[in-house]
Order: sequence, then C-alpha cells, then structure tokens
Amino acid sequence: MDLIERAAKQLAEKRKKDASLVERAVENAETPDVSDAPPEQSEKRADKTPSLLEAAVENTLKPVQRKPSIIGTPGSSEAYGAERSARRIDPSTLNPQGGGTPAENASGPKKAYKVRKEEIDLVALREAGYLTPDMPPNLMSEEFRIIKRALLLNAFSKGDGRVENGNMVLVTSSNPGEGKSFCTINLALSIATEQDTTVLLVDADFSKPEVLDRLGVAGGKGLMDVVADKSLDIGDCLVRTNIPNLVLLPAGRPSNLTTELLASDRMDAIVSEIANRYPDRMVLLDSPPVLASSAASVLALYAGQTVFVIEAEKTTEPQVKESLTMINACPNINLLLNKTRFSGSNKKFATYYGYGG
Repeated sequence: MDLIERAAKQLAEKRKKDASLVERAVENAETPDVSDAPPEQSEKRADKTPSLLEAAVENTLKPVQRKPSIIGTPGSSEAYGAERSARRIDPSTLNPQGGGTPAENASGPKKAYKVRKEEIDLVALREAGYLTPDMPPNLMSEEFRIIKRALLLNAFSKGDGRVENGNMVLVTSSNPGEGKSFCTINLALSIATEQDTTVLLVDADFSKPEVLDRLGVAGGKGLMDVVADKSLDIGDCLVRTNIPNLVLLPAGRPSNLTTELLASDRMDAIVSEIANRYPDRMVLLDSPPVLASSAASVLALYAGQTVFVIEAEKTTEPQVKESLTMINACPNINLLLNKTRFSGSNKKFATYYGYGG
C-alpha cells in the first residue's frame, strides 16, 4: 500500500471516529424490516416509520408513571426523582429528633432536648371558630372527622391500600384567603383527638407564617433554620402544647433561598426523619398558596397526600387546573371545597372530594 492509500485510509478512519452522536445514531439506527410483508403493508409501515428526532420527541412526551416514593421537580419529576433517590441521605446520619410521645420514647434512647411547652387558650380558640377537644360534636367537627378518616386510612392501613409517605400531608390552595390555614389547623386538632395517633403541625408558609399566631403561640426557630444551619436539630425547635398528641414546628426565619433550601439533600433527609421515625405520627404541612409561591411545588415532592382547598364561588377553574399541575409530583391529591353556601342558609360548610390517586 503506497503512502497516498495509507493516508486516505487513516483519514476515513478519523472521520468515522470523529462522527457526531447524531451521525453515529443514524448510522447505527435499526431500519424496520418490511421485506416479509405484503407490498401494501410494507409501504404503509415504511410511511409510519418515525425519524430519530420524532422518536426522541415521542419518548420525551410520554406520560410519566409517578410513584409515591419518586421525588421530582415540576415538569421533570421522573428524572429529578431518580437522581434524588439515588443520592438519598440516610436519615440516621442526622441527629435524632426529640419531643416524643410515649410511643416515640419506646423506640430507644434519645438525645435530651430543651422542648418548649406552650399553653393554648382553648376558650379563645373555640371562639375563633376552631375545634377544641372539650367541645361537643357539631357539623364542622363531623366534617373534619370524615376528612381525616380518609387520610388516616391512606397513611396507616395495611396492604395495598396504604400510600407510601401517606403520613406526610400537604395542605395548600391556589390563592391566599381560601381558608387553607383554617382547614389545616382544624384538621390537626381533629387528628389530635385520635387515641393512637399523634400529629406534628408544621408551619411551612415561610413568607407568611400564621399557624402558631392563630393558636396564640409565639414563634421561634423552626424548619427553615434547621435546613439552613446544619448545627441545629429539629428536635430543639418542636413546641409541645397542652392539647394531647399535638406538637408544633414553627416556620423559622425567612430566607431568600427558600425554594433552593427546600429542594436540598438536607431537607430530603429531615423530611424522611420526621415522616418515618415515629410510626404513629401524622405530619401536616401548612404550605404557601401554589400560585403565590414556588415553595408549594417543592413541598409537594415530599408529600404522600395533599389536601387542596378551594374557595367555593371564587376560585376559578383555570386557577385550580394550573395549581394541580404545579403540585402533581404528589401522587394523591384530594380536593376540599370550602366556604360552601347551601340554599336557604347563610352558613358555610366544607365539602371533601377525592382527586387522583
């Protein structure tokens, strides 16, 4: 082989080696075999053979099969969730969290915490329209019993009916003023009357925290402080109350990086810890409104269930649809129609519907 032939051969090999990914994909693409089909079928199948670009677009647009355990981001929940799952932090690497009930204390020795204890004024709470353990049954208490029962069954039932991470419940709405925090507090108060279940009520509306204020409890260090500062432990931020089985977690200090902190590995580990450490605990997250803050979409990644509050005769259908799309990382979304007026009465009631699943 002379010098010119060898140079031509080397040039051809170099071109093949340097070919782009697209060129190599096209070269290696498998052409559908239509040789054994009748002529009319061969022509029909050949016409329907998608290009590589069409196939890629088709695969991109296929609906994601979401699972309760997948953590994702809006619009790309499957890919992001797989990444987060692969690098999931073991919650045991965090400091153990305190403020336990008898069931919690039975799980083993724990670090001693300076747990706050606050007295909630039950009379003032009842006068403000909230449920209290000492009040007789009424229509509203019965409604929240119906709502909580479905959530508790999803969280703690045995067998196929159990929802993974079902004890992590996000409560949110499209807009401010729809009654989200009112429903969250009453739901927590109703769950607290259960004989075998405790409830951790988390104020997760970081830009406008209201839960503790409505209960007449002072704020303090909370969830956002723990996520931002690795030297803090969430057990030191818990607030015990005079209502049996009810523990509070303040929102903490606001941050300009709220969404980024909520999407961090540390937040992932903290959520896993508070959700899985105590088998008898329900965790309620009072979230910001979906259309007012991106934090709600991130919090939906961690929730096994969502209660989506809709103000009757005010919240529009497009707002509801947009909001549900933004929190669709949560596999079980339930709609609660609030402030409903029945004909012949000025009283307002809450109505509960299941959505998704």
